[in-house]
Amino acid sequence: MTMKPILRVLAASTAVLALAACGSGSPSGEAEDTGEAGGGELTQVTVGVIPIVDVAPIYLGVQEGFFEEEGLELELQPAQGGAAIVPAVMSGSMDFGFSNISSMLVAKSKGLDVQVVAAGAASTGEDGADFGGILVNPDAGIETAADLAGKKVAVNTLNNINDTTVRASVRKAGGDPSGIEFVELAFPDMQAALERGQVDAIQVVEPFLTGGQNAGSTPIASNYVDTAEDLTVAGYFTTSAKAEDDAETVEKFTAAMNKSLEYAEENPDAVREVLLTYTKIDAETAKALTLPSFTTEINRAGVETLAELSLSDGLISEEPKLDELLP
Repeated sequence: MTMKPILRVLAASTAVLALAACGSGSPSGEAEDTGEAGGGELTQVTVGVIPIVDVAPIYLGVQEGFFEEEGLELELQPAQGGAAIVPAVMSGSMDFGFSNISSMLVAKSKGLDVQVVAAGAASTGEDGADFGGILVNPDAGIETAADLAGKKVAVNTLNNINDTTVRASVRKAGGDPSGIEFVELAFPDMQAALERGQVDAIQVVEPFLTGGQNAGSTPIASNYVDTAEDLTVAGYFTTSAKAEDDAETVEKFTAAMNKSLEYAEENPDAVREVLLTYTKIDAETAKALTLPSFTTEINRAGVETLAELSLSDGLISEEPKLDELLP
């Protein structure tokens, strides 16, 4: 299976922040027509993504031609986390972005014009067999999430779904999460920081969850499973202004994204294969890792739980209007 030439990936995650500052890329609300394919012009759109297993469907969608069939040409731009992608989409540097639900709840609470247009990744709902979890050193004396009270825990970005759900795991295990010190680290840097003793635990998603266990780390909790049943962890978003002013492009993106999610859910081997094209994992790790659920449905009950936790944890100051955020 070969990648279509329309997929162009920028290698550095810092490109997103640079784009947010200088406003390059196709402007929000105004798509750029480029070239011809299949006898018609393609509309170029930029999409912010994170180099993790969650975004495999969009890479597969490009590879399988689902976006081209809708008349779209995608430029995928990697970033460290959704918290970096949100401002780039808000500034118009990107047309769409991938982000965890909590980051979008926080953005919405700050008055940002965030509009979810498609699901991204969801928990498998199986404790000990999910695509995200908390790892510790085997000799750290940390047996359950309750033991994280007062400890130092790494997450990829602060004040997002991962520190929120780590707190949920600690509470579920009977511990007090108020004294946890969260440290922001990129997923690829977490295992080394754990081994050096710079942090007591790391919250990671695949492929870093399997990679960490292969390196000898011990899983103590599945934080997404502990938070809500079949939790929707992330999704793709744009601005409501773009959804209104450029409705056709947004509808095409959503249609292609849904095709991509369905294809990924039905073809796990293709997911594992495409991971090798945009992450640094090896084929053996790709075969062993746990895939998310790639459902096209957004679990509103889970989003409501995240909103309640974000409010109680102080990430937001008032209940968000979910009807303005979710499709």
